[in-house]
Amino acid sequence: MATLIRGGTVVTAETSYRADVLCDQGVIKEIAPRIEAPADARIVDAGGQLVMPGGIDPHTHMELPFMGTTASEDFYSGTAAGFAGGTTMIIDFVIPDPKEPLLEAYRKWRGWAEKAAGDYSFHVAVTWWDESVHRDMGVLTKEHGVNSFKHFMAYKGAIMAEDEVLVNSFTRARELGAICTVHAENGELVFHLQQQLLKAGITGPEGHPLSRPPEVEGEAANRAIRIAQVLGVPLYIVHNSCRESLEAITRARNEGQRVFGEVLAGHLVVDDSVYRHPDWNVAAAHVMSPPFRPKEHQEALWRGLQSGNLQTTATDHCCFCAPQKAMGRTDFTKIPNGTGGVEDRMAILWHYGVGTGRLTPNEFVRVTSTNAAQIFNIYPRKGSVSVGADADLVVWDPKATRTISAKTHHQKVDYNIFEGLTVQGVPTHTISQGNVVWADGKLDAKRGAGRYIPRPTFAPVFEAVRRQTELKAPRPVPRVAAE
Repeated sequence: MATLIRGGTVVTAETSYRADVLCDQGVIKEIAPRIEAPADARIVDAGGQLVMPGGIDPHTHMELPFMGTTASEDFYSGTAAGFAGGTTMIIDFVIPDPKEPLLEAYRKWRGWAEKAAGDYSFHVAVTWWDESVHRDMGVLTKEHGVNSFKHFMAYKGAIMAEDEVLVNSFTRARELGAICTVHAENGELVFHLQQQLLKAGITGPEGHPLSRPPEVEGEAANRAIRIAQVLGVPLYIVHNSCRESLEAITRARNEGQRVFGEVLAGHLVVDDSVYRHPDWNVAAAHVMSPPFRPKEHQEALWRGLQSGNLQTTATDHCCFCAPQKAMGRTDFTKIPNGTGGVEDRMAILWHYGVGTGRLTPNEFVRVTSTNAAQIFNIYPRKGSVSVGADADLVVWDPKATRTISAKTHHQKVDYNIFEGLTVQGVPTHTISQGNVVWADGKLDAKRGAGRYIPRPTFAPVFEAVRRQTELKAPRPVPRVAAE
C-alpha cells in the first residue's frame, strides 16, 4: 500500500519547503506541492508539521555480550523503540572476542539481527591481529558491505587494541578504502587509576568518572589522530564526551586532516553529578564509558556541533538492567558499562538544540541523519528526502511535548538517563520502508522487517587522502658521491 504524507514542510540538511511526499514499494516516488492520492494510499496528515529523513543512530549495541552479561535490548526491541523516537536505522557493532575470527563474529551478529524491525548495518571491531584478520577485513569489505572498522583503545585485558593492532588495522583499512573508528580512552591509564581508587577504598559508582578523567580521552583521541595522519586514513572518533577530545579533533581538521567526531545525546545534557546520587542503583545506572562529565564540557560539545567539528549524534545504546548493574555493587570496575537512549536521542537534540537556538532545523537533520549517511556511504539512499531514496521518514510536531520516563518508554531497560525531562518536539509518525510504524503514540513494528544495509568502500576519497599524505611526506635528500 502506498503512503502519502500530505500538507507538511519538508526539511532536509540543505533546505526547507512545503510539499507532499508519496511513498510506494519502499521508496519515495514523488515530491510535489500537491499530489493526488492513489486509490489505496494511506494518508498521513502532516499539516503544521515537518517531514524529515528518519534518524540514523550510528552507534548502538543491541544484545551485546559484555562484562559477564548480555545487554537487555535485542535487535527487535531496540529498533522498535527507535521507531517511537523517529529513528529508522541503526549501525551496530560486531565485537569479536580476542582470537575470534572476524567473519565468525560477523555471521553471529547477522543471525541475532534477523529479528530487527528496522534497517541496520554493522561496524566490525578489530580486537586482535594476525594474517587471518587481514584476510577477513578484505572479505568483509568486498563481499559483505562493511566499510568501517572499530578499535577500542580501552578495556585492558579484554578487547583493547594496542598501538600495534591500530597500525596494522589502519594500514589494511586504507588499502581497502574503509574508514577507521576508535573508542578513545587510554586503557593503561584507566586500569592504573582503577587499581589506585580500589586500594583507596573507593568502590562505588563515584569511582567510575575518577578513573576515566577527560585527559585519558584527550590523549587517546590525539594518539589515534596522529596514527591516522601518518598512515593517511580517515578517522571517526565515537562518543566524544569532553573538551580535550574535541580540541584534538578541531586541531586536526584545521590542519586539513579527515577526522570526524560523534557526540552522544546523553553527554550533551547529563553531567557527572549523577555518580554522586545517594541511591546506588541510580548512580550505577549511569555508568558508561566515557563517563558523563562536568557541565562545562557540555557547552563545548554543543559548540562542536554548531561549528561542524562534531558531525554526528548517537546514543551508544547498550542497556543493562538493575540486577545486571548490581554485579559491581562492591567494585565499580565490574558494573556493566552502558546506558540507553535510542528512543530519546532525536527529541533531546530538538529540544536542547533547535529549541534553544543552538541548531537550526536543517542542522538538526544534518546531525541526526544526513551526516551519518554521508560519512558511512549510504547517502542519498538514507538521510535524504529525495525521489528514489528509501522511504524512511519522520513526521515531526515541533510544538508537541512528551515527558521522558522509564514507565512509558519502549526501550527494554528499567531506567532512563533522561528520566523526568519534558521535551518539546516529538515524532507523530515514523515511516520505515514506506510503512507507518509509529502513529500518534502507537507502535506497529514488525519483527524481522528490518534489512541489512551494505555500505560500499571509499576508494576515490582514499586516493585523495593518499595523495595529500604523500605530498606532506619528507622527500629523501640525494646523496653526493664522495670525490
